[in-house]
Parts: sequence; C-alpha cells; structure tokens
Amino acid sequence: MFASTLSLGLAVLPFISAAIIDVQVGAGGKLEFDPPAIGAQPGDQVVFHFNPKNHTVTQSSFASPCGRKDGGIDSGFMPVAANQTDNLPTYTVSVPDTNPIWIYCAQAANTPNSHCGAGMVFAINCGADGAPNSFTNFKASALAIGASLSASAAAASATPASGGYVQTAAYGGYTLPPAPSGQLLTETISVDSSTWVTTYTSYPNSPAPTPASLSGIVHKVIVGGSSGLVFDPPHIQALPRDQVVFEFHDKNHTVTQSSFADPCRKLSANGATGFDSGFFPVDANATQFPTWTLTVNDTAPIWAYCRQQTPKSHCGSGMVFAINSDEQGARNYSAFLQVAEALNGTAAAANSPTTPASSASSARIAGSAVAGVVALLIASLL
Repeated sequence: MFASTLSLGLAVLPFISAAIIDVQVGAGGKLEFDPPAIGAQPGDQVVFHFNPKNHTVTQSSFASPCGRKDGGIDSGFMPVAANQTDNLPTYTVSVPDTNPIWIYCAQAANTPNSHCGAGMVFAINCGADGAPNSFTNFKASALAIGASLSASAAAASATPASGGYVQTAAYGGYTLPPAPSGQLLTETISVDSSTWVTTYTSYPNSPAPTPASLSGIVHKVIVGGSSGLVFDPPHIQALPRDQVVFEFHDKNHTVTQSSFADPCRKLSANGATGFDSGFFPVDANATQFPTWTLTVNDTAPIWAYCRQQTPKSHCGSGMVFAINSDEQGARNYSAFLQVAEALNGTAAAANSPTTPASSASSARIAGSAVAGVVALLIASLL
C-alpha cells in the first residue's frame, strides 16, 4: 500500500498543474522514508526533507536495492544536527515519467550498519501490493542484504571456545564476550560544501563516519560530583569531529582510556597509548568546574575509567564510561561496568594518583588524534 498523489488539470486550461509531494527522511530518528512509497505523474515534484542524523536520497534498481544506479539520482549526504528542528535541508526530484523509481539511503553502505540494509528505502510508482515489483518486495530485498551483512560480520568475529564463544579478561580469570570484528573501509564524505576521503573501522552498530556538521557537536559529561562515583551520562554515541567535554565536579578524578578486557588500566597495546586527562581536584563548594575536551575522530568503541585509588578504586566501584559502545551487542556499557566491578580494579594500583595537570595535553585514541584542553584548575581536595 502506498500514498498516491495525482496531478489535477482543468479542461479549460492549456496546462496541467504539477503536484508537490513531501517526503520526510529519517523523521523521529527512524531509519525510514515517510511515506515509504508514492504514486506520481510526470512533472510532479517530490521534495525530500532531511531530519537529524545524516542520510542520502540515492537511486538504485529493484534488483539491487542498496547499490547506486549509474547516473541515477543522488542527493549526497545531508547531515542535520540532533537539535535542529527547523530550516531542514531539502532535495527535490522531478518525476520524468510513470516508470518506477527506486531510492535508498546510502549511509554506511556495504557494512552491518547500512541504513538501506535496515529497510531505509523508498519508491515512486512501484507495483501494487502482490505485484512482483511491489514496494513490499523491494524492502524485503533490502532487509535481506542487511541480514547478510550482519551475519557475515558476526561469523568473522566469532572464535569458538569450550563452553561457548568466550574470551578471558586481561587479568582475574574473568570470561568476556568475543571482541567484534571491525571492517576497514574507505569512503568519500560530503558535509555542507566540503568533501574528503576517510578510512575508518566499521563495527556492528557503530555510528556512521560522516560528521553531523563540519565542526561536529558537543556532548557534555559530568565527572563525579553529587551523583557519586559515576560519569553522567555513563555512555554516549558520537560521530567523528564531535567533542566530548568532561566537566569535573567535587573530589579528584581522571578520564583515562582503557580497554573492554582491562577496564581499570590505561590502554597500551599495539603501539597505541590511551588518553589521560590527568587528575582534576575540585572542592566540594566549587561553583566553577574545570573541563577536559576529547575530539572523536573514529567510530570505534572507546572505553574509559577514573584511575583514582584513594580511598578506594573508583574504577572498581563502577566509575567507567564508554563512547560508541554497541548497546545491541554483548559488549555493551553494562557488560563493561560488570567487568570493572568483577575485577575490582586490582590492576589499577600501578596508576597511583599524581599531581593535577596544569596545562593542555594531547594523546591518541588507538591511532585517532585527541585534543586535551584544561579549562580551569582549582584547589586540591583529598
């Protein structure tokens, strides 16, 4: 079933008035076009309204729903900030005839995170329900492609072990879900009037590599304070170029990168050294709070913790944080928290408290550049 809009004309007029048909792209954060299919007459204008996230309107074929048709319609990526509610970008397609036109979103194409593979497709003048070229059949083919991509990624990441698919933690004899297998991809990114090529690792359910804007968006995270030994929020999803501003509240905390298997020890593996904000002591009566800023340049999961050990391990108490964790998979934030608490931060003793940082710092997130910026330091608190 699909919506149909027809041009209307009067016999006394020498022309036919074309219809304008509005289509919402990704409204409400859903991976869908609304309506998903329409009927249109030659000369009608289909206006696509792009909602937050980053989508495309790209022409495919019925036989290959998630593959771009040579010389076909392509809006390019249309990034929209999460808080944008008006002046949404649009893209207009003029309907040339009554032949079917097949459309999909090309975000994360050929990866388990494919928007098309999740069913984000659209059709103009498709066959009616029950016909071989119906929209229902077109969408089913797209979903089958998505299922195949996800199954291939799952098979590549699974490593058999006795009793199931498990892996031993870095210490403590704790078993973990297997690490997901990343797929190294190179894509051309278009944002506003800028275009560049990026190489990134795509993981199951990781976000798209295209920034929401050229400058990215800002995520604020409270470290400690009245909520206790926590990061608030405890995990976020962030796109490349986004900035995560950690605001330190009372007591003395750090933001230090670790790994899923070794939650309470600073990351140091394969030549990559994890980021570390250094300690930020903040008085309980403070009204101004120091910050440290992290710029995200990849879509891979990032794991972090507070390395304070006085009077007890903050990490072992559950003070951990995640960026781009797969909340639909086994290695989600809650699983990371459980590993930290189960191991009780015993390996973190090697990282004893140090003098609070007093200048800007920089580090790398497993090969991705990170800028560390100290906004303010105040009196020391034990």
